[in-house]
Order: sequence, then C-alpha cells, then structure tokens
Amino acid sequence: MISFDDTQKAFVAKNDADLIRSYRLFKIIGNPTIVKLGGLFTPLALSMRLPIKGIIKNTIYKQFVGGETIAECNETIKELAKYNIGTILDYSVEGKEAETDFDACTEETIETINRAKEDSNIPFCVFKVTGLARYALLEKVSAKQPLSDAERDEWARVKRRVGAICKQAYLYNKPLFIDAEESWIQPAIDDLATENKEKYNKELAIIFNTYQLYRHDRFVYLEQCIKEAKEKNYHIGAKLVRGAYMEKERKRAKDMGYTSPIQPDKKGSDDDYNLALELCVKNISNVSICAGTHNEQSSMLLVDLMQKNNIQPSDKRVYFAQLLGMSDHISYNLSMAGYNVAKYVPYGPVKEVLPYLLRRAQENTSVKGQTGRELSLIIKEKKRRKALV
Repeated sequence: MISFDDTQKAFVAKNDADLIRSYRLFKIIGNPTIVKLGGLFTPLALSMRLPIKGIIKNTIYKQFVGGETIAECNETIKELAKYNIGTILDYSVEGKEAETDFDACTEETIETINRAKEDSNIPFCVFKVTGLARYALLEKVSAKQPLSDAERDEWARVKRRVGAICKQAYLYNKPLFIDAEESWIQPAIDDLATENKEKYNKELAIIFNTYQLYRHDRFVYLEQCIKEAKEKNYHIGAKLVRGAYMEKERKRAKDMGYTSPIQPDKKGSDDDYNLALELCVKNISNVSICAGTHNEQSSMLLVDLMQKNNIQPSDKRVYFAQLLGMSDHISYNLSMAGYNVAKYVPYGPVKEVLPYLLRRAQENTSVKGQTGRELSLIIKEKKRRKALV
C-alpha cells in the first residue's frame, strides 16, 4: 500500500543538513513578497557582477538544478538511481535569439541523448522548441501568417534542428519529450511533434508530445491525436502536465480580447487531467504515458488505473515524473513500490538557468498549498528523526 505521507521513504536520500536547507528554502519561497523582490533583484545583481552566484548555487540552485554541465549532473544521476529513480537531463538555457545559440542548443540536446544512450538511469531526454527557434517566428507560424523568403529558410532550419534531435533519439531508442509552451506558439510545436511522431513512432513511442491540461481544449486534442495515430498506424507518446503559464495566458487573453484557453477553475484542470490518464490507460496498446504531476490524487489515480487494468508497476509504457527538488514524497514512495519514476534534472550555468529557477519559486508561491505541503512533510520528518534520537 502506497502512502504519500510516508516521510521516512520520501526523505530517505536527505541527511539532516539537506532537510534543514530544504526547510529554510521553502519557507523563503513561500513568501510572495520575497519571491517578487528576488525576481527583480537577482538578475540585476548578476548583471552587475555582484558576488551572489555562490549564494544562489548553494540554495535554490542546489535544490532544483543538477549542475552546470552534463558531467556535473553525474552525481545527481547516481544518487537518484540508488532509489530506482531515473533522470531526465533538461538543458534549461532560455531566451536566446541568435542562430548560433540555436545550433549550440541543438548540439547540447544531442549530447544529452548521447549521454543517455546506454544508461538505463536516463530513461528520457527532453527539449524545448524555443531553445531552437526564434519566438516571433514560432508565433507567426502558429498563427499561419505568410512567411517571407528569409523566414521560410529560417523555419526550414528549425525543422532540421528538431529532426536531427528526433532522429538521434530514434537511432538510440531513447524516448524524447518535446515540452509544451505558450498557447500562441503551441500549434507550431504540435506540428513539429506530429511530423516526427509519424516518422519515428511506428514500432513504439519514441517522440512524446506534451499536453497541458490546464487548457480547456487539450483533452479533445489528445483524443484526436490518439485517433489519428491509430488510423495512421503509429504510437503516441503523451506527457501529461497541468501547465506552467496560467497567469501569462490569462493576461494576454484579457489584453487582446480573446477567450482565455485556460480552464475556468482548478477543478476543470484536475478533471481533464484525470480524464486524460483514463483515456491513455484505456488505449495503452497504442499509448505510452508520462504523468508529469505533483498532484497526489492524480498520481494515486494512475496507480489505481494500472492495478484495475493489470498493468504491472514496472511496465515501461507508464512513467511518473516530478521536478528535482519537489514532491519527493510522491517520487520516492512510488519508486520504492516498484513504479517507474523519473526526475526532471535541469542543468546549465547559474546565470542562464536563472529564468527557470525564478519560475520554480513563483510556481511554488502561486500553486495553492504546494509550498505548505512541502514544508509540512519536512517538519513531520524532522520530528520523526528527532524522536529517534
């Protein structure tokens, strides 16, 4: 019987010093004012070369990031593997606009696939299309606006980059996540994902698209994808998440006067997420699932669905995934019960990974109960250990 309240298993990999550091960090990022000020001050301080890199690296960076390079992540990969938890290396450098940067990101992503090639402790690789393409170009392609000759050439280069990454994943038989992004650039990403799914998912799911169920149209889109895959005789890789751009999405919709793509309330997201799990399990002969969630109810629902449908915990078609440094009570309790679990392990230079780190802090502040839940479990484990002394 799995219990997400079992803190002994949840924090088995943390010593007392780690636990105290996590406690202090979650106390800080549970304060919206501090998070907001940190989001303004930290990038400015780094650009002014103030000596804060060490502070960042020993606090929020250490909690949520594997290292500055693939090699620096080796220790994290090894530590997670001790508890049968896989690593998803995520090169988290964002916001670039130059072709040289896009080519460098492509090469780095291919390096993560090369690193994962014969390592069962790295079950998936991942990339963001915005690491390979100009944001404005993705927006234009998504809106189906006419492209200039130069933009058509630019889009062809984007398709080549995505194709090169997907081909490498296919050659090495290493499943690959294409992350979801904002709704106004997602159609271009969906098209790239579909093109490569049709090409490489004939025998099994290698290319995974990501479905953000905090959007009210994504469950229907997932249904359409599964139907189309069956008709064209290929497999679907579905990474199911709730979503990460809610405030930005709602603001843009309001400012531009169109209907927000975001669910009207949390219940809508939860209901569609759980329906998506049920749909994928129902179609398990054609669908591989990665439940990317920090939600205990959805995680337990998938466990129940697997049991009811006689899907073994070790069946590689079903994975659970959480972010490094978050929801260890889900990750470790599931892995110790024999389920397939992986952690997203971001990496990159401190300054380059800062946007990712600030999003993590903001996410913990804005998601109702997330920080409180993390803190309550840490406090519970601290008390349990103290009682043993």
